[in-house]
Amino acid sequence: QINFVACQLFALLAAFWFRIYLSPSHASSAVRHAFATLFGIYFAVFCFGWYSIHLFVLVMMNYGIMNMASIPNIHRYSFVVAMGYLTLCHISRIYIFHYGILTTDFSGPLMIITQKITTLACQLHDGIGRQAEELTAEQNRLAVKSRPSLLEYLSYLLNFMSIIAGPCSNYKDYIAFIEGRHVHMKLLEVNWKQKGYDRLPDPSPTGTVMYKLCITLVSLILFLTLTKNFPMAYIIDNEFLDKTPFLSRLGYLYVVTQAAKPKYYFAWTLADAVNNAAGYGFSGVDEKGTFRWDLLSNLNIWNIETATSFKMYIENWNIQTAAWLKRVCYDRAPWYPTALTFILSALWHGIYPGYYFTFLTGILITLAARAIRNNCRHYFLSSVPLKIAYDVVTWAVTQLAVCYTVAPFVMLAVEPTIKFYKSVYFHMHILSILVLLLLPVRPQTHSVRRAQNQAMLNSIKNK
Repeated sequence: QINFVACQLFALLAAFWFRIYLSPSHASSAVRHAFATLFGIYFAVFCFGWYSIHLFVLVMMNYGIMNMASIPNIHRYSFVVAMGYLTLCHISRIYIFHYGILTTDFSGPLMIITQKITTLACQLHDGIGRQAEELTAEQNRLAVKSRPSLLEYLSYLLNFMSIIAGPCSNYKDYIAFIEGRHVHMKLLEVNWKQKGYDRLPDPSPTGTVMYKLCITLVSLILFLTLTKNFPMAYIIDNEFLDKTPFLSRLGYLYVVTQAAKPKYYFAWTLADAVNNAAGYGFSGVDEKGTFRWDLLSNLNIWNIETATSFKMYIENWNIQTAAWLKRVCYDRAPWYPTALTFILSALWHGIYPGYYFTFLTGILITLAARAIRNNCRHYFLSSVPLKIAYDVVTWAVTQLAVCYTVAPFVMLAVEPTIKFYKSVYFHMHILSILVLLLLPVRPQTHSVRRAQNQAMLNSIKNK
């Protein structure tokens, strides 16, 4: 943890220096690629020692696949090799090294690299191996038309801004950033003459970085003060279970889940700030004319804490991983995309049993929540009081459903998970199954989604 924080703080300083002294106007793309790659390699070695070799082995294995595999199969081979290697490392780190050797916890960077490898492979397959009419509007926009050079490939996967904590970004966005087109492309989407500008503005990320660093500091303070005082293990303590009523146990479950969040808020917001400090992450201008730097943001804290649906919560938590799952799995799955996406998410996270309890439970609750929303929500939109009442109830249910779902993710093992679910009578599982039996949701087939994607593409072309 100390190495992580030290590397990220040093990366923050290096990012400011990179933006000022190695900007596209001062240095060539090759120099920027080389600097980002070499510093990223140094950070990996500093944090993980010789175990960082796993990162480099996976990167080079997939570079060989990317250059030798046929385009129709490049995404399949890359996916199998990257996910297979990641899974083997998860197994060895846990069962061979027995959980306790911190320097072997290289799984975080390996997980991010796996995302990037599979993202690039799928987008390369879209750009070279598929016809435009087969792609969604987003797939067309992100499609990669040619294989990257070795330097571009290494820079994308190992750059110092994301090697430790991510996030995963799209290859075309990253290359546009290195080449100095990243901000310019977004600014051209706005008619600045109508706004009274004679030339394109030059948005600075400094204010946004300072704001995100404040969030990071608050998250760190909350982590140091709350997390240890409200351990998740207490919810399965025998004395607690014997003396605490059911509703009070649910309330405490919400408290301990809240206490577990600040470490994620800290790590992801700091990683976002590092990228912004380097000048990466500009996403455009909002309707108020404010420059936005959230292209790589991994969470929206306000939307998480006020979410009124399981879907809204998931969409605002670990945003870039959710986008990766959508691009490499959900949009490409021939059937049962929701179930397959949750299963992939569990496999990507690791092999702890608690992960699979969480994501399999998440499948049930997601489908049940979707069924309720599709069949009931419109009845509460006729008046403001009804809508407010609906939002309050769905907020409370959503927050409790999330706590119920993620508890095994924190406890990890089978025994405490079963003990916890028994203590709350498996109520969310039972309610979700009843909802699905009464309001079944028919899975969307690949052909139906492809027809919808084609209709969307035709609409965009017509516009």
